[in-house]
Amino acid sequence: MNVELTPDQRAFMRQAIESGRFDREEEVVQQALSLWEERERMRAEVLAAVDDAETSLTQGLGRALNESSLRCQR
Repeated sequence: MNVELTPDQRAFMRQAIESGRFDREEEVVQQALSLWEERERMRAEVLAAVDDAETSLTQGLGRALNESSLRCQR
């Protein structure tokens, strides 16, 4: 597979390798894909939680939040 990077992306990758953080371009790409995969998993979890919350609300299981209900009770 060939991937075209922008000049800025190439410079960023080169800097990471020159600094010793990575040894090869492949490692940089693998790390980037791992981070993307993690972010997408977290995104899916958030979307699932929102769906669950919406379902609860439509079933009348939610409660109204307003200023007084959010105040700490002493």
